[in-house]
Amino acid sequence: MSSTNPPSVSVVVIAYNDAGLVGEAVESALAQGPVVAEVIAVNDASSDGTARVLDELAARHPRLKVVHRTENSGGCGSPRNDGIAAATSAYVLFLDSDDVLPPGAADALVRAAEEHSAPVTVGACVRRELPLHHDVPWMAGLYTAGDVIEQPADRPDLVRDTLCVNKLYDRSFLNKHSIRFPDGRFVYEDFVFTARVLAAAPRVAVIDDLVYVWHVRRDAAQVSISLDRKDVGNWRARIEAHRTAARTLAEASPVLGHACHVKFIEYDLRMYLRELGKDPEYQAAWWTMTREYLDTFDEAAVEAAAPHARWIVRVLRATATPPADVERLTRFAAEPPRLLPPYATGPDGAPVWSEELPVELDGLRELPTPALPVTVDAEPAGNGAVRLRLHDLYGRLAEAGPRTVRLRFLPRAGGDPVLANAVELTRDEDAGWSVVLPFRLGDLAATGRRMGLRRLQAWHVEAVVECADGSSLKTSLRPRGGLLRRRALPSSRYGVLLTQPYRTGSGSLALRLAPGAAGAMFLVRNRFDRARAACASH
Repeated sequence: MSSTNPPSVSVVVIAYNDAGLVGEAVESALAQGPVVAEVIAVNDASSDGTARVLDELAARHPRLKVVHRTENSGGCGSPRNDGIAAATSAYVLFLDSDDVLPPGAADALVRAAEEHSAPVTVGACVRRELPLHHDVPWMAGLYTAGDVIEQPADRPDLVRDTLCVNKLYDRSFLNKHSIRFPDGRFVYEDFVFTARVLAAAPRVAVIDDLVYVWHVRRDAAQVSISLDRKDVGNWRARIEAHRTAARTLAEASPVLGHACHVKFIEYDLRMYLRELGKDPEYQAAWWTMTREYLDTFDEAAVEAAAPHARWIVRVLRATATPPADVERLTRFAAEPPRLLPPYATGPDGAPVWSEELPVELDGLRELPTPALPVTVDAEPAGNGAVRLRLHDLYGRLAEAGPRTVRLRFLPRAGGDPVLANAVELTRDEDAGWSVVLPFRLGDLAATGRRMGLRRLQAWHVEAVVECADGSSLKTSLRPRGGLLRRRALPSSRYGVLLTQPYRTGSGSLALRLAPGAAGAMFLVRNRFDRARAACASH
């Protein structure tokens, strides 16, 4: 395009019953500057004040166009398709009503798209956990800034990024290949849309600019579709979306279709398994549905998956119903994976899942020490101390020779980890190692204050093990005994320090600290708000 007619972007914002948040999303799109020629807000027949909020914004901002649907579509695909149909700019960018575009996102994407003649340009995205404002990079390490990928088949791992919102699309490319979202109530419509995009073999340009902030509100009264995983229908919808995406990719490129199946085994399967819960009916339905879908995968996809994910598939295939140690399987699906004792062997001495399910854990002997799914237990040891127990894993840790361990505290709000001093491990009689470590929570709270963490501090707790052979590993901790009791500790610094160790959804130890009376009140109020939100959702 000539300099007198610079390229422009249409930002498509979709909204349903989001009057309190949609204004911030629209404002973030308008704030991108002149590169955004229009913001098209599609109101999916909201029953709250969303329509009024959008109409009032449109009255003040000529670049905002509002499309009001008369019937709710039940999903995100139809309103996005309406936005594409209404767009007039050279490029299209998608935005959800509860998320925001960072300053300069559209301009950075357009510059790269024009420079490389790329129908698709991708930038960095973060999942921002609210209210803590903890940013987690989306698909960290998948892209290399500055790359220009001539066709997706050259980088099959691109199938792992199923988001549509962190990318800029050439509108003529979408129209030429008739690429649209599934209409109606189709959950995980992103899976199908991105599969259709990749199947059309576009050139893809990569930038390192942050282009999308995905807000995650787990305590909201109405969580997003992707987080609403309380019944098996969500898993059924994800499987169907993945099945459609995999078929679309395989028809265009067997390499991409294969990569899509491997991604399901390594990512989708593990994510839902670690959130399986304890409801026997849900477990049984989930187990049957998953086995049926995995039966459609060829063995090459299973073999290509990482060992931890591959073993999970084989355990699933080995029994028609959830095994007695299904909770052990959910912990193994965690990140990082942890294989809880006991450790069984087959007749030939090879490591197997259990005596009841002698599924061979092939490849475990060859795993490097940092990749071993070790388990470290944490239990109270009195006088503000914690005892760590490191379990050996079929002799693999003994080969490495664990020598020291230290605690590693990672602030959930982001920032550098805090490391405690390393302490030597002692070999136990039960083929493991143990040590008693001081658990100086007052010092940790003070460090958190210096890092800018004020009323409520949230920390993930890990163990870092150094071995005699020069290798090391880090893993989360499994809380045991009475470690999860909440305590109010006297503190010379704050008067009182409220401590709340807790178990995460994947069974790992985490910690909340509330220094001082104000912090304690904030923690109590936070717990009340969480309980109220949970009641409202039921």
